[in-house]
Amino acid sequence: MERRQLLTVLAGAAAAWPSTSRAQQPERVRRIGILSGFAEEHPEGQSQRIALFQGLQDLGWIEGKNFRIEVFRWVTDDPQRMQASVREVVKVKPDIILGLSPNPSDLAFLLQETNTIPIVFVNTADPIRMGLVSSLSRPNSNITGFTNFEDAIGGKWMQMLKEAAPNMERAALLFNPDRGTQGFLYEPSFRAAAAKLGVEPYLMTWRDVSEMERQLASHGKGNGIVVVNNTSNGLNHKTIFALASQHGLPAIYPYRWWAVAGGLFSYGPDMVDAHRRMAPYIDRILKGESAGSLPIQQPTKFDLVLNMKTARALGVVFPPSLLSIADEIIE
Repeated sequence: MERRQLLTVLAGAAAAWPSTSRAQQPERVRRIGILSGFAEEHPEGQSQRIALFQGLQDLGWIEGKNFRIEVFRWVTDDPQRMQASVREVVKVKPDIILGLSPNPSDLAFLLQETNTIPIVFVNTADPIRMGLVSSLSRPNSNITGFTNFEDAIGGKWMQMLKEAAPNMERAALLFNPDRGTQGFLYEPSFRAAAAKLGVEPYLMTWRDVSEMERQLASHGKGNGIVVVNNTSNGLNHKTIFALASQHGLPAIYPYRWWAVAGGLFSYGPDMVDAHRRMAPYIDRILKGESAGSLPIQQPTKFDLVLNMKTARALGVVFPPSLLSIADEIIE
């Protein structure tokens, strides 16, 4: 074969067999949908999202490079608007949906809308009792995630509240049952602890702010409130602070951000840490694992935060039993 003919054959073979650089395809950009339990400007929500995206970046997931946020919807206290937001997230058919501190009822509606798109949630209480999954160890569905509390926390809140306000005679679990039934989950342990402590327990349910205002006004100065991790409570936290101050009501709150924002004290899981722990699950699902094969994890770190400024305003003196175990004391 002449040299010219050989070069022609080799050139044809090279064209038929792509080079390594030509064979490499750009990495597929994954599409993520998010339902957030915090308003866009909420500082705690921002801290949690920063922790999540930092965790993803540590695993090689860079926004704009190999993943993008396809749709982001924020929580509201209107169930119909939230259902519309859920439908909007599902409609774009993302590779994964993240439920960042959503209401359990919104997660339930999300599962009604899709049984195929993987869902990872965080900050949801007792997903079994709420009908989201049948097992924590193996959800066997398209959903997994990270819980925040277990039922027994109601008793722990009651105990701490009595330590902070030893003269209280009544204590209430405060929540809106239309925007989360967590209060009912905590009620048995809350009532049991109250009975041992000689405190009258009851549920203070509310569906509009005026109803909450009336109930807190009639609660009685010095009596306590357990403010449940409930969407409506969170969205109306400033009103709750103002009413607690106005009527002299000591209250315990579910998360650190409540105490930082002005609440008397809080006891609950570190949700910034929980969002950071989401990243490996998202990584595994985007690489092909089934959400339903990943066990639902419970919180591993709880924080007690005391707000001394609010305590002085309410005339509350934290006892050594709380001061000695506090993770943070806000002066």
